[in-house]
Parts: sequence; structure tokens; C-alpha cells
Amino acid sequence: MKRPNIHCPYCRAKATLHPASYVFGDTARPGSLLYVCDRYPACNAYVGAHRKTKLPMGSLADGDLRHKRIEAHKAFDWMWRSGLMTKAQAYRWMQAKLGIPASQAHIAKFSYYMCDQLIAACNQARKNNRALA
Repeated sequence: MKRPNIHCPYCRAKATLHPASYVFGDTARPGSLLYVCDRYPACNAYVGAHRKTKLPMGSLADGDLRHKRIEAHKAFDWMWRSGLMTKAQAYRWMQAKLGIPASQAHIAKFSYYMCDQLIAACNQARKNNRALA
């Protein structure tokens, strides 16, 4: 399989596949991979890659966007980890709430705006769930 030609959305430099230790050092999970902007560390954009296919899991993100995606995951993961719904049901709920197809229902592909939309929807669902309890 040919590796994708990925460019950084921040500086337009090419992104190259590296072991995660390139960014995380000894704390990286063994075998984990990242696409990292070639201007790293001046440009700190990167994204995880699938171990088997080596395809990116989403889009390159700088520190602010990575932090926002982590916040979105925390808000969203509550939906299925609480037992409110299954993980598959939670992803279908996300698609319906955000009006997106299944192919785009991955937080690693989300912009700052989409993360904010998901967080707001999850917070409202949590509030509604508390009101019913």
C-alpha cells in the first residue's frame, strides 16, 4: 500500500511517518506510529497512524487542537462508558447530532469548531440524563 502524501495544515510542510518515540521519547507505546510535520518541533503538528495500515487516524493537529480533541473524547466517551448506550449507538448518535456521515465521525478528524459542537451536545445529553434520574 502506498503511503499517503500528507502536508501540515499549519505550515504546509510534508508530514512523515515516524515511531511515536520521535515525539514522546521513552514514554511512547511500543510500536505506535505518528505522522509528524517535517518542521517539528518548530511546528508541533502530528497525528497517530494505524499500526497495520500505517494510514493516519485523522488530520494533523497542533497542541491546541490535540487538547480540544482530548476534551471532546472525554465528553463523548461518557456516553457509552456510563452504560447510557453502546459505543456503536453513541457513534450513531454523534452522526445524527452533528449531521455528519459515518466516515467523518472520528474525533481525530474534527476541527476545533466540531469538537466544541460535540462537547456541547454531550454536555446537554448528560444534563438531560441527570434530569431524568
